[in-house]
Amino acid sequence: MSSSVLLHVFNRYLYRGGEELIVDKIHDDLSTRHAVTWCRFESAEWTGENAPPKWRQAARLFYNREARTRFESALDSSGAQAAVFHNIHPVGSAALYHAALKRKLPVIQFLHNWRPFSVGGALHVGGKLTPDALYGSHWKEIRGGTWQDSVVKSALFALMLLLLRQSGWLQSVKAWIAVSDFMREKIVSSGALPASRVHTLRHAWNALPQAPAVEDAGYYLFLGRLVETKGIHTLLDTWDALRAQLGDRTPLLHIAGEGPLDHAVQQRVRTNPYIGFLGHIGGETKREAIRRCRAMIVPSTWWEPLGLVVYEAYDYSKPVLAAKSGGLIEIVQHGVTGLQHEPGDVPGLVRDVLEMEATPATARLVMGRAGRQWLLREASTQAWLQRFEEILGSALNA
Repeated sequence: MSSSVLLHVFNRYLYRGGEELIVDKIHDDLSTRHAVTWCRFESAEWTGENAPPKWRQAARLFYNREARTRFESALDSSGAQAAVFHNIHPVGSAALYHAALKRKLPVIQFLHNWRPFSVGGALHVGGKLTPDALYGSHWKEIRGGTWQDSVVKSALFALMLLLLRQSGWLQSVKAWIAVSDFMREKIVSSGALPASRVHTLRHAWNALPQAPAVEDAGYYLFLGRLVETKGIHTLLDTWDALRAQLGDRTPLLHIAGEGPLDHAVQQRVRTNPYIGFLGHIGGETKREAIRRCRAMIVPSTWWEPLGLVVYEAYDYSKPVLAAKSGGLIEIVQHGVTGLQHEPGDVPGLVRDVLEMEATPATARLVMGRAGRQWLLREASTQAWLQRFEEILGSALNA
């Protein structure tokens, strides 16, 4: 199809994670075929000395007129024919959907997590998968304080989501993009969205031109946000269990990332010498951490929509120990590109680590190379762009 003018909309999180990484890539990829302009909001705008008072934040959560003005100004200056939305909460607010509907502007909404159906975005409460919100019930999420660890804030967010769904403003979304077949199936089967408007488009990846020289320094690597849904407690408990079983033969675990569970990780580092905390890493430090690990671990306990960190591991020909969680089921092949355990299953992850330790180095290398071949075959940017063009066409014609 011919080039279009697109407005790219994203409310950045307080902590940079995989979603922001892929949103930046999507922007770059779309810019190769279309005129794409940013419209960004910052969660950090509502923190610190210059933040609006709490009562004003609560009101703007439902409808932020200032954000709508910024959005419409970006539309006017760009002449956009469609908008591509990612996360728009809390600063952007539902006002953006309303503005798009009023202007008859088609919206393509990427679903990187489970909003706009889940208060916390994860369908996860108190360490347990809780999909009730997909069916319209937010009580468990509210009681669990799943948004910013606050029952009151979670209740406000739940009310906002309820009003948004009842308002009809989501009719501005002409195409919803789920990033895995698993995600699409769950959303459609729940009745949350009509099947005709929900499309699957897995993330693309710019693979390294050549696989780096593989080195195995013997440690396992976790790379991601330090939040409960990423299986941090499962990971820490696994290494305590390994230490109890193996003693001084326990392999090292390196944890890289930042988030609300920083303190929990640092506490465990003090009691278990086989756990190391790297904090947030990037650039060459991150590349070397991946290149030299034995395997990467993705022990998510929520329905992980896809799991971009698996792509990173495969790029460096590293096997992955992953939970059988959401989209991870589609991209990690047990015994071929890695090993899989049930979400939250400490004994299961212990078994996988022990199996990886017992696997000859040549077999681990074969497993890592199989992962890289999967990445090259399944995550082509050109194939992604072609599929996006089809979805964009359906949105513009809806």
